Amino acid sequence: MRKPVIAGNWKLYKTKDEALALIEELAPLVAGVDSVEVVVAPVFTVLPSLPAALAGTSISLAAQDVFWEEEGAFTGEVSPRMLLDAGASHVIIGHSERRQYFGETDQTVNKKIKAALKGALVPIFCIGETLDAREAGETFKVLERQVQGGLEGLTETQFAPVIIAYEPVWAIGTGKVATDEQAQEAHAFVRGVVTKMFGKTAADKVRILYGGSVKPDNVKGLMSCTDIDGALVGGASLKGASFASIVRFGE
Repeated sequence: MRKPVIAGNWKLYKTKDEALALIEELAPLVAGVDSVEVVVAPVFTVLPSLPAALAGTSISLAAQDVFWEEEGAFTGEVSPRMLLDAGASHVIIGHSERRQYFGETDQTVNKKIKAALKGALVPIFCIGETLDAREAGETFKVLERQVQGGLEGLTETQFAPVIIAYEPVWAIGTGKVATDEQAQEAHAFVRGVVTKMFGKTAADKVRILYGGSVKPDNVKGLMSCTDIDGALVGGASLKGASFASIVRFGE
């Protein structure tokens, strides 16, 4: 059985004090939930402030991005070693907003995934098609390209820790959600691409999350799908009660 992952991407929200207040609210609401892996991803500046607040909880800490070099003349970047030093165990890589606004490509995503794995971070590897691609019938073509490009050069052993997050770009922050059937179809396809790349055992084990306007009122339907193993949550992760309700989807 694949243990579900519910990850909260806080995006460009929450100062240190606001983040600490959110953790103080969230932690007791998800206490005792052992059947779900819970992850929160604040901005870089907040990361070092949270490990003490998360001590004694089962909530893991993720960064929202990472650079592929350990150090050097790369102004504004943060390396895997620095993220570990700040207390992170996971890192989101290739989010559509990074691709859309900051020039992220399948090739840079691949370099970041390899660097994260080398640095003992768990990548949460994001993929997803735009509305234009979906309407043109190119969803599978885009997903196959992104999965193959992002994971190129990895062995089955290296791939094992990776978490994949399917986020249809047209559903992120729009209030639109892929139907359960659309989401399941995409997840099953992605698992098939992983099977071709790394074999059935790896594909059976990899956790594939759904992201895109996930809320307490739609998470149960999504999580009932065979190939959906959790959620990457945006806006609903910014409030303790709504995020905890998603974490507790099975209750």
